[in-house]
Amino acid sequence: MTNTQTPPVRTRPVPRTRPVAARPPARERGTRLLATLFLAPTIVGIVVFTVVPIVGSVVLSLFHWNVIDDPRFAGAANYGEVFRDSTVLVSFGNTLLFMVLAVTLQLLIALVLAITVNGRMPVWLRSVFRSAFFFPLVLSAASISVVMKYLFNQDFGVVNWLLGLVGIAPVPWLTSENGAMAAVILVYVWQQFGFSFLLFVGGLNNIPKEVHEAAALDGATGLRKHLHITLPLLSPTLLVASVVGIINALQVFEQPYVLTNGGPGDSTRTVVMVIYETAFEQLRFGTASAVGVLLFVLIMAVTALQFRLSRRFVHYQ
Repeated sequence: MTNTQTPPVRTRPVPRTRPVAARPPARERGTRLLATLFLAPTIVGIVVFTVVPIVGSVVLSLFHWNVIDDPRFAGAANYGEVFRDSTVLVSFGNTLLFMVLAVTLQLLIALVLAITVNGRMPVWLRSVFRSAFFFPLVLSAASISVVMKYLFNQDFGVVNWLLGLVGIAPVPWLTSENGAMAAVILVYVWQQFGFSFLLFVGGLNNIPKEVHEAAALDGATGLRKHLHITLPLLSPTLLVASVVGIINALQVFEQPYVLTNGGPGDSTRTVVMVIYETAFEQLRFGTASAVGVLLFVLIMAVTALQFRLSRRFVHYQ
């Protein structure tokens, strides 16, 4: 008796077909179209007023151009000229010094005032302080600087008159290197701290009251409570305020230009002032664009460093 085995039947694999995606209903398509229409002005504005100027500056930094003659390709020659120009290097140093001092003072004043206003205070008085501290931010920086130039005048300024009442000799605010930088920083901080103040007030209001009550039960009061409770919980707001403050400080222009015109010497000359003078006074648009590109790289590097360090110091609830 022989065993016969039936050979296996080979079948072709059935090809897998992708399921046909269901067409979104008309209402969903209408919502997407409406969202696109609402976003279109913002996207167009970003492309036209941000992306295109950045790309144009990078391209222009590779050319010699004085508006009158045709552009001539220069390659990296403009960047070499920038690094050999002592005025540009001094302006970068002044800008970094200004950034450190101004942003530190701005955040410190805004934080102290926010904690004070957020304390036990009538609601109407709290609103008055919020409006008063934010008001300088809505004013023109140039107009404020014109007024402050008279206030800081060595001979008839109100600041020196007030210092004279307590026996302090007149300070050459705008005619000495240290005095000029101090005046520019004070004017800038006075106008800008209102933005950080409002950020801190909002951040303080988001901290649960139960946390402070528990800390009070554990005996944490005053400065100890703010160092160990308020600041860690406020660290995300501190990050936002510091990033915005540093970006704005690195682009400072109006205050030093109106108050001191970069002087005495080059003690208060900033990078944006050099860009303006190089482009519109000396008609060296290629070199000015190279300085602008370097400033952009510096801003991006500092911002990236802030976010890198924030992984250690920023605590999210």
